[in-house]
Amino acid sequence: MKDVLNELCTCMMCENSVFHYLTTEDLKEIRTFFGCKTVSAGQILWNQGDRCDYVACIVSGRVEIKRETEFKGKHAVVGVLGSGSIVGALCILDASPRAVTAVALEDVSLITISLEKFEELISLYPALGSQLMKGMLLSVSTRLKKSYDRLSKFF
Repeated sequence: MKDVLNELCTCMMCENSVFHYLTTEDLKEIRTFFGCKTVSAGQILWNQGDRCDYVACIVSGRVEIKRETEFKGKHAVVGVLGSGSIVGALCILDASPRAVTAVALEDVSLITISLEKFEELISLYPALGSQLMKGMLLSVSTRLKKSYDRLSKFF
């Protein structure tokens, strides 16, 4: 079963914007740095303030991203992310605590890379690490542009 899951992850990596700048050969070269993870609906991936230990790319399912408000126990939903989206990237470069809470709205399949593996990949394969970071930046900047569009509708 694990081989099937690994093959699925390999295929999905090729279709993902995070991996946009990497070729199939590149992905084969760095595939061992990534893992696969499934999260059941309703399960928390991480809480705001948790240690940053991995970044994930959503293969299937949806993840709700929310942030605590000034009112104790109340959260504001800041996004619902689906297939092809990256989650957890805000803390990967500086290892800062998680800025948001992430909850699986549905059963979710993820491609993950730990902070340690990310740093190892960049050290051993700087050109491929750069391409991966460009894909991550593309994904995050696309989401930021969409949030600007949503915010401007309120004014």
